[in-house]
Amino acid sequence: MKLSNSQFTIKIDSFDRTSKLFWNFYFYHMSKWSRIFLILLGFAILACSDRSAAEKEMNFEEDVVPYPSSKPGARWWWFATEIKREDVKHQLDWAKEKNFGAVEIAWVYPLYRYQRMYARKYDRHYPKDTTAQKWLSEEWSEIVAYTKSYADSIGLQCDFTLGSAWPAASGTIDEKLGTKIFGDSSFRQTLTFSWAWPDTFLVIDHLDSNAFNAFADPIGDALSEALKGGKSALFTDSWEIKLNSTNKVWTDGFEKAFESNFGYDIIPYMEKGLDSFPDVRYDYMLQLEEMVVDGFYKPYVRKCKELGAWSRVQCLASPTDVMTTYSLVDIPETESMLNNPNYSRIVSSSAALASKSLVSSESFTCMYGFPATYLRKEQSADLKLVADAMFANGVNQHIYHGMPYNPRGVDSIDFFATTYFGPGGSLEPELADFNQYIADVSSIMRKGRTYSDIAVYLPYEDGIMKGAYPPERQRVWVWGEYELRYVDPPKEVEGYHPLWINRHFLEKAEYQDGKLKVGEAEFSLLYIDVKYMDVRSLKRIYELSLKGLKVCWKMDPEQAGLNKDADFNDLLDGLKALPNVSNELGSLVDRSPLIQSDSLPAYWARKTKDGSLYIFLAQWGAKDLKYPIYSGQSYSDKASSQKFTFNYNGRIIEKEVLFQPYQSPIIKMGPKGEVEQINLEFVPKDPVVRPKEKQKMYF
Repeated sequence: MKLSNSQFTIKIDSFDRTSKLFWNFYFYHMSKWSRIFLILLGFAILACSDRSAAEKEMNFEEDVVPYPSSKPGARWWWFATEIKREDVKHQLDWAKEKNFGAVEIAWVYPLYRYQRMYARKYDRHYPKDTTAQKWLSEEWSEIVAYTKSYADSIGLQCDFTLGSAWPAASGTIDEKLGTKIFGDSSFRQTLTFSWAWPDTFLVIDHLDSNAFNAFADPIGDALSEALKGGKSALFTDSWEIKLNSTNKVWTDGFEKAFESNFGYDIIPYMEKGLDSFPDVRYDYMLQLEEMVVDGFYKPYVRKCKELGAWSRVQCLASPTDVMTTYSLVDIPETESMLNNPNYSRIVSSSAALASKSLVSSESFTCMYGFPATYLRKEQSADLKLVADAMFANGVNQHIYHGMPYNPRGVDSIDFFATTYFGPGGSLEPELADFNQYIADVSSIMRKGRTYSDIAVYLPYEDGIMKGAYPPERQRVWVWGEYELRYVDPPKEVEGYHPLWINRHFLEKAEYQDGKLKVGEAEFSLLYIDVKYMDVRSLKRIYELSLKGLKVCWKMDPEQAGLNKDADFNDLLDGLKALPNVSNELGSLVDRSPLIQSDSLPAYWARKTKDGSLYIFLAQWGAKDLKYPIYSGQSYSDKASSQKFTFNYNGRIIEKEVLFQPYQSPIIKMGPKGEVEQINLEFVPKDPVVRPKEKQKMYF
């Protein structure tokens, strides 16, 4: 019997039709007062039973735990072949046995798509396969729904990539909804490694919500059964709109919207090239951000909610201020190692300021080099080094990249641009223990909220004004300084556990009780060291400073954008004249940093409701880790100890911390000054140190 409290109804699911008729007849012929008594009894049952369910749901939303298990997930590459139930069951059982907590199905090309690469590099031969379930067909939906149902039954979360491969593309949308580039009306970006290959998908116009809806609606319909049961996340990957630069992304009506917002015609500047006009490029990027957010990211989040799913999104490299864009989604996701781990502080800062407790990571992607350096020769010690660097930048949920679909009895299929997590790989002997370590640390790093003290203004305006990265910093997927891939907080605030902040969050912030407060974060000081600034940011900083906010102002920035506000310099002078504004950090801080030592490892801190503080101190090799690492870079054979001074909750505490080889200790500080060192040990095999392997592209 199921009682609904939205309206008083009785639904008898377990009875046959005769029994239902009897109870309906009995209820109808009761006396008035008997019926009233039964109704009141029903409400009493609801009060006792459904209230607890509602409270649990409410607490779930407040605590924000989209992944009930802190165990890592794995992106599960489904190649376009016949997917069979027995193989799905076998591989999910394997993932469960190896201590995974989730999988994310990602639909990609048929294996014969890269026949030449597989043949030349691996001596593997995949004949043309015509048995694959057709993309978004009824048969496709059935096997996906079965997979989700079976994952639910064994306690694994099952997520889905929204679409096949990336970026968002479709084989059925009208050409007018495809990507557009200024000055080339015939340009379209196509996707040739989707599930439907050799059919070509058209990459959608990310500035047009009509394009997104035309892309997403059929996928949502096909996933409707699979999205029942346990709540899933729908994932979209980082921005990979390949237009050689981000100076030419376009859509119908862009110039009219731009002129309405900025008061001048952008076409002459587009024709001459924005690289020659940094101020115009700044305005262009603001317009582009508005249209990308309204055309893609907001519709994406709405679609996920409509489907009853979480939105899990990598906003990396999108032509937006990513701190703001990441704040829109349920689960902001970073990525490493194609990105340096330090980038993740931007994502984690956005999550902290937006009161989102979960930060996921696409982890270990090509960590030795793109596309497949040392594939199947990966070493657990190296993975732990990367994972610890990510923990020290705020990550608390790992999604490994990735686990290929292998039929039962097969372990030879893999995805070329990845680290191999699957049967028969070099990691398999230690995988269950490694995953337990990841789960244990993730669990602690989910406690409470991110500790915060000093906010550092993100140099997004600087990135736009600089334009393209120098050639040595560009890659196929990396172009412009606006991407902020290589920015780090200043060294002089390192011990204060700095978080990034941008204009969006400054506008949401309030100054109360001597603190800058935004979301669950609070700061004693705002630190600014940028060459360019939006006038709106300056106005907001001035307003907050008048209320008492301390500001460490390192240099006088120039105003970004073509239309200069006449008040900019006056605001700047007024700000610098305030007694709570200085270019000397020491004159503004009234206490020691959270953590001090001769040198600091990479670290992250979380504060719980009872006042306890957890500080994850990453092994020394994890600090400022750069892509790519070399095989065996994690090798360590000596323990070391170092004295740290902690300043927390009004207490100064000195502690000698022991770092065993490969280990990253956690310091727990209680509200009354008690200190404990927690060692979550996973001792990997000593890695073999190898030279960097040179790769050739086979496709």
